[in-house]
Amino acid sequence: MIQPPAPAWPSLPEVMKRSTLILLLTTLLLIGATAGLLSYQKEIQTLGEPGVQVVATPVFDPEGNVAGTHSVPLPDRLLDCDSEVRPIAREVLDWLPPDTTYAQRLYQDTNHFQMLVNVVLMGGDRTSIHKPEYCLVGSGWGDHHYLETNIVIHRPHTYDLPVRRVDASRVFTFESGQELERRGIYVYWFVADGEMTARHGERMWSMARHLVLTGELQRWAYISAFSVCAPGQEESTYARMAAHIAELVPQIQLTTGPALADNRQP
Repeated sequence: MIQPPAPAWPSLPEVMKRSTLILLLTTLLLIGATAGLLSYQKEIQTLGEPGVQVVATPVFDPEGNVAGTHSVPLPDRLLDCDSEVRPIAREVLDWLPPDTTYAQRLYQDTNHFQMLVNVVLMGGDRTSIHKPEYCLVGSGWGDHHYLETNIVIHRPHTYDLPVRRVDASRVFTFESGQELERRGIYVYWFVADGEMTARHGERMWSMARHLVLTGELQRWAYISAFSVCAPGQEESTYARMAAHIAELVPQIQLTTGPALADNRQP
């Protein structure tokens, strides 16, 4: 009896070569489809309203040149602190997209308390806002400790503002060789039209979901406050910061949270 010839199975190298080719083609197709979808979304997307006030006030770079025609109206005074407008660093202007809106003021009282307030508002380019901790690392502040908490805002009604507090450390070395250790208290949050969060990942997810469902790109603002203190003064410094932030927010922020009982204390 004549047996039929055995099937010519491909060798293992041939199978692997075909699998690699199929995987490569599939990857290229997915990349192409994703690029096409993003391009289409960009063509049809609209830009949402900001969750903060924007006014036609110019901002400047360190050389005094106009770096932007609009800004967020940070108040001249907060509680017992006067302030001065601070220029936007050239590195920031060169790194972030040209349609980014900025505001920056340094608040200080007569007892040496200082708080730098910074606002970065994105435009049509979503890369205006990055992970906040990059700012601390880039400035030499390390040993970070994180806490998610709320600051009670009392106007126009009482609500909780979600914030993230980052305690960092840095040792300053002077020309004499003397070293001085300081703590940095960094408080930040994100706000868009009708939404607030202290979490970078939650902001990214909200922006992606909203864009897919509505075709509108949320216009997020990243608001931060930073103070420096001696070791052991972290809690008292944060308490002062929270009081000034509670005074600041109703003056610049349009988005509020759900109303709470008005007997809550800041």
